[in-house]
Amino acid sequence: MTGRRVPDLTNCLLAGAAMAALSVGMAHGANMPLKAPRFEQYMDWSGVYVGGHSGYGWGGFGPGTSPLPQQGVLFPHSVTGLIGGYQAGYNLQLSNRWLLGVEADVSFTSPLDAPKLAPAPFNSTLDYVGTARGRIGYAFGTWLPYVTGGAAFGRTHIDLNNPDGDIVGTKARMHLGWVAGAGLEFALGGNWSGKVEYNYMDLGARSYGLSDVPLPDVTVDPKIQTIKVGVNYKLWDTPWSGGSAVRLPALPESTDWNVHGQTTLITQGYPSFRSPYQGVNSLPGSGRTRETWTVGAFLGWRLWEGGEFYFNPELAQGFGIGSTLGLAGFANGEAQKGGAEYPKFRAQRYFFRQTFGLGGEQEEVADAPNQLAGKRDIDRVTVTIGRFAVGDYFDGNSYAKDPRADFMNWAIWASGAYDFPADLPGFTRGAVVELNRKNWALRAGFFQVPSQPNSDVLTFKTGGAVVELEERYTIYKQPGKLRLGVFANRGNTGNYRQALALGAANPAVDINDIMAADRKERSKYGFYINAEQQIATDLGVFARASWNDGRNEILSFTDIDRSISGGVSVKGSYWGRPSDTVGFGGAINGLSSGHRDFLAAGGKGLLIGDGRLNYDNERILETYYALALDKALTFTADYQLIVNPAYNADRGPVSIFSGRLHAEF
Repeated sequence: MTGRRVPDLTNCLLAGAAMAALSVGMAHGANMPLKAPRFEQYMDWSGVYVGGHSGYGWGGFGPGTSPLPQQGVLFPHSVTGLIGGYQAGYNLQLSNRWLLGVEADVSFTSPLDAPKLAPAPFNSTLDYVGTARGRIGYAFGTWLPYVTGGAAFGRTHIDLNNPDGDIVGTKARMHLGWVAGAGLEFALGGNWSGKVEYNYMDLGARSYGLSDVPLPDVTVDPKIQTIKVGVNYKLWDTPWSGGSAVRLPALPESTDWNVHGQTTLITQGYPSFRSPYQGVNSLPGSGRTRETWTVGAFLGWRLWEGGEFYFNPELAQGFGIGSTLGLAGFANGEAQKGGAEYPKFRAQRYFFRQTFGLGGEQEEVADAPNQLAGKRDIDRVTVTIGRFAVGDYFDGNSYAKDPRADFMNWAIWASGAYDFPADLPGFTRGAVVELNRKNWALRAGFFQVPSQPNSDVLTFKTGGAVVELEERYTIYKQPGKLRLGVFANRGNTGNYRQALALGAANPAVDINDIMAADRKERSKYGFYINAEQQIATDLGVFARASWNDGRNEILSFTDIDRSISGGVSVKGSYWGRPSDTVGFGGAINGLSSGHRDFLAAGGKGLLIGDGRLNYDNERILETYYALALDKALTFTADYQLIVNPAYNADRGPVSIFSGRLHAEF
C-alpha cells in the first residue's frame, strides 16, 4: 500500500491479494447460476486482470544446502511450505478462440517449521519466487485451459549459525531461470474468474563463498514445483468486436458465502530519548523508524443450517520499532505478525462454527468478515473449533480492540495482564463454547499454548483456559457492556524467585541461562474486567483492569502482571465527518515483585530487559485521529507518549509517531 487513494474497483482486489483460494470452491458450493453458454458462444477473456493465489510448493536446493523446513500446515514441510502471492496479466483472445497472454506473478513462502529444524552450521532459504510468462490457451465456453512458460526469478539467502544455533551472519543471492506449466481458468461471473495452475521452476544455480566462516563453498540450485489456486479480476471490459462473446452476469449475492479483505500499513518512528544504558532487549536510545504491512482475506462458507467454515490467509512483513522489543505496552498491535524482511504467508485462521438456536426471538446478522449474513436466534449455543485468535471471542470492546482501526498500543486494545495463549503472530488452536441470552452471555475456551515462552510451536501437552461473563445493560437509555474474565495457563515456564535463588548460589552463571534451565510445567492465573459505555450517540468510554499472579514467566502476550487502561472514542458526526474517529486513551502497567527483581538482576522477558532496572510503572498515553478517505480507505495519525519504557525510570520518556493506512471491503 501507498499513500495514494485506492479506487473503489481496486478495493475488490484485496480478496485476491490475500490469496482467496477457497472462494472458487465456495462459489460453486453456493449453487451459483453460472451455466455455460452454448458452444457457439463463449466468454471473451481479453483484457487486463489482477488477482491473488495460494497453494503449496516443494522441491530442493541441491546437495549439501541444508534448506530450512517451511510450514506446510496440513501438508508436509518443504523448502517453500504453503505459498501465497499476487499476479497480473493481459489476455488477447483471437477470433478463432485461441488466446495469447502474458502474466507476471510473485509468491512468498511460509515461516520456519521449527520442530523439523535439524542443527547445521548454515541453512539456506528461499525468500520469494516470481515469474514472467507467456500463456497460450483455447476458450471452451467459460473454460480456458492453457499452457505457460517463460522466465523465473527468486532470492535465496544463507544463515550462518554458531554452535548454539544462533545466526551470526547472512548472505543473499538473486537467481534467474525458467518456468513451464499448465493451468485451467474458469469464469465465475461478472469480471471474476478462478484458476488452478501447476508450475515447474528452475531458478538457476548460484554459488555462496563461505570461506570466512570457515566452511566449504556451497551451490544453491533451487528447483521448485508449485500448485496454486486463485482468483482474477478483469479491470476493464474489452469485448472482441468480431465474435459472439457473451458477458456473464455479475456474481450473485448469496448468504451462503462471502469474501472480505483488508490491508494495513503502519509506519512508526521516534526521536532519540534519554538512555544512559541499554541491554539486548532495550528500545534503542537513538531514533528509529520501522513499518509493518499485512494483507489478508476473510472467506466464509455456509455448510448447512447453523454450520459455517471460515478461512483467513494472510501475508505479513516488516518489524516493530526496536525489533519489537523494549516496551511492555508495545506501540504497534500488528508488530507480532512481522519479523520478516519479505512477506511470509500464514493460514492464520481456519475454523468451523456451529450455532444451535434455542428458539424465540431472532436478530439480524450483518455480512462482515468471518460472519455470514442472515438471521439467528438470540438465545443460542455456539461452538467454534479450529485456529483463531483468543481475542476474537474474549476481551472484546467496541472502542478499543482493533489495532488496524482504533488504538495501536497493546496495553490499550487488550487487557495487558491477560497472557492469552498464542503463537508468535498471536493465534492458537482450540475450542470455544458460548451461551448467549438477550442481556448476557457466558463463554469458555480451551486452547493450545506455546511449547515455551515466545515460541511459534503450539502444544496440547498442557493448555490455556478462559471463562468470560458478558453483561449487557443500559444507563439512561445508553447501552453498555461489562465483561468479567478469569484465565489460567499451564506451560513450560521458569519461576522468577527460583531463578533468583539459583542465581545467588551460582553468581558466575547468567540469570537467563538459569531461567531457561529451570523451565518446567507451571501455571499462571489471573482475571480481567472490561467495560464499555456509550455516553451519547457516537460518544463512548471504555476501561480495563487486569492482573495475573506474576510468579512465573510470561508465555505469549507481553511483560505485564497488572494493568489498568481506559479512554474515550468520539465519532466525527459532531464536526460533520461521521466516518472519522478520534480517540484518547491511557494505560498504567506494573510487575510483580519477583518479576521486577528478575529484570533488575539482568533477566530478559518476552519483549523487555535492559540489563538492570530502576523500577517504576510504565505509563502510556495514546491519541489518534482516523480520517476516512472513502468508505474503504482510512488514514490514521497516532501519537503515543511512553513514560518509563520497560518499567525503567532511568530511560525515556519516548514519543512515538505513527501513520496507518487501512483499506478493507
